[in-house]
Amino acid sequence: MNRPAGAEAGWSQWPAPAKLNLCLRVVGRRADGYHRLQTVFRMLDWGDTISLRPRADGVVARHGDAAPGVTGEDDLAVRAARLLQTESKTPQGVDIVVEKRIPVGGGFGGGSSDAATVLRALDRLWELDLGVGKLAELGLRLGADVPVFVHGRNAWAEEVGERLAPVDLPPAWYVLADPGVHVATAELFQAPELTRNAAPATISDFLSGASLGNAFEPLLRRREPAVEAAFAVLAQVGSPRLTGTGSGCFVEFPDRASAEAALARLPAGLRVWTAQGAARSPLLDALEGRFHPQGRRQEAQGTRF
Repeated sequence: MNRPAGAEAGWSQWPAPAKLNLCLRVVGRRADGYHRLQTVFRMLDWGDTISLRPRADGVVARHGDAAPGVTGEDDLAVRAARLLQTESKTPQGVDIVVEKRIPVGGGFGGGSSDAATVLRALDRLWELDLGVGKLAELGLRLGADVPVFVHGRNAWAEEVGERLAPVDLPPAWYVLADPGVHVATAELFQAPELTRNAAPATISDFLSGASLGNAFEPLLRRREPAVEAAFAVLAQVGSPRLTGTGSGCFVEFPDRASAEAALARLPAGLRVWTAQGAARSPLLDALEGRFHPQGRRQEAQGTRF
């Protein structure tokens, strides 16, 4: 099945934006064994596109190629639809097409964002109206990063990433890089050299400009030559940082012109591109554009994805 054009024949399209972790600290372990984290999530105005077509027979079907290394049963978009179907006891199903742009394993949140978009869009398309709180609760069962995408706001996050406090971030553009390395998150959390007891920070620390760092950056730079090489390249135009627990890295700039000028200066050989930081998730704009506040469906709005 080819990707649908617009909203023809019952299809609708929804953005699944990428994110950056502007910092990531490990400040201890919980009684259940999970690590306690502190991070700042930054939404980007760039990412995947999810196309959905409700169906009446209860079948949830993913069409098109899956992400490399991801089986059908592990696909988070499919798992999100089936979880929502089970929890709501709806007899409805859905066809799903995912147009992937976010690199797998880069720490840009692609799978989590895809899942969150499916949850929020199907909640509307299936006319469930479960509410953001319930959808975020379901999202947490799929992955620690899913709730922030369900809420769709830049946020300070704690614990495993589900305790969220909205935070206003200044406008920014980014040069992003994908070294193409995929290291399992569980493997990194088990690394003996991981700093697990960093002093807890506060939102005020971050907003004041304190350098809170990413606990996984030194691990990946030592273990993966491609990541270290990406940092060396990006250091030519600014101060690179790692996002999440993936291999993706970025440099922040105050405006588009500065980011694109930096991009133009980088040598060939590394996958790099620019993206704008978003004040909130483009998914929220799509939801508000497609559905009137009083519930009347409107035409789908275009996206910049």
